[in-house]
Amino acid sequence: MSSKSPASPYAAVFIDFENVYYFLKNHFHDPPDLNDICLDIVRTLREQLGAKGLDSLISYAYADFERLATAPQGALYLMGVSTRNVLGTDHKNAADMQLCIDALEVMYTRPDIGTFVLVAGDRDYIPVLQHLRRQARQVLVAGFRESVSGDLLQNIGAAQFIDARDLLAPERVEQLEKRRTDRQRTIEQSRLLREQGLAGVTSAAALAARASASGEAEGPAPQPKAAAVAPVPSASAPRPVVAVPARPFISRPAEEVPDFAPLRRLATDTERRTLAFMLAEFQKLETKQQRRVTELWLGPFMRLLTDELPELPDYERRDQLNKLRDAGTIRIEKREGEPHPFSVIVVNYSHPDVQELHPGAE
Repeated sequence: MSSKSPASPYAAVFIDFENVYYFLKNHFHDPPDLNDICLDIVRTLREQLGAKGLDSLISYAYADFERLATAPQGALYLMGVSTRNVLGTDHKNAADMQLCIDALEVMYTRPDIGTFVLVAGDRDYIPVLQHLRRQARQVLVAGFRESVSGDLLQNIGAAQFIDARDLLAPERVEQLEKRRTDRQRTIEQSRLLREQGLAGVTSAAALAARASASGEAEGPAPQPKAAAVAPVPSASAPRPVVAVPARPFISRPAEEVPDFAPLRRLATDTERRTLAFMLAEFQKLETKQQRRVTELWLGPFMRLLTDELPELPDYERRDQLNKLRDAGTIRIEKREGEPHPFSVIVVNYSHPDVQELHPGAE
């Protein structure tokens, strides 16, 4: 096979259209002009590649188009983008697999194609990107920073990344960000109202309990002699029961929290997000096992954290645990095991950030 010229002006563009579509839909709360936004991204990308001297000879877009609320196939066709309809599910679609197959086929059959552009961000694409680079192809990745895997970005380098926000007009980005801010404010207000309602129920329960205790201590009230007044029920009569919400966490005795680093408050939202996710995993285990869980295996948790914080590269996800440990929220301990020792996470349930994220913990 003849090798391509390093200065090849030809490019192949592979668009995980489903990835772009659902990121915009979920992140910006289903904007009304969703289809136009997706098409603007594709159109501007091709224009920017052309401005760099790259002719997009091949352009494919992948999605289960029948599941999308819009029908972009016609507009994509007019832009010179061929659509690949792939069947998907609610959990995983086949676009990434078909995209990788097509990219490899182009690489082996079209030596004149020097640049491969992937509009996608899943870490699943890392093997095919590495293979393309080993074959001396230039690889570019385009996408929204929040939806691009940190591991993938670290692999290709920041210089090879095209931020999808730069492919949209500034006024369009401003509208999307304003929509997201407004919707998040509404969601937060709804959450506060629910919490206030829950606090009201709890306060009413506390007042009823105090009134009940006071009545039992004083004994039954004397019966009035006037016949026109209804008699007061005796103390033995059943009293109404007010339901109090159950605590989400099982209490921990104080002796379980020694040997943590000196307490300090967490400094960033990412640290708090990591801690909240960790506490949620403890909660899941307690619910599943119906018993108190005092430690969490580190290895499986780090794999789960990859999906929770996909925008961070692996070393930054690990650094989050170091920051939690240094702040005194957790400690990491070694355990003997077969065939190898393993590490576990132990949470400091007296830490103020832990108490704020899960007030039911002690």
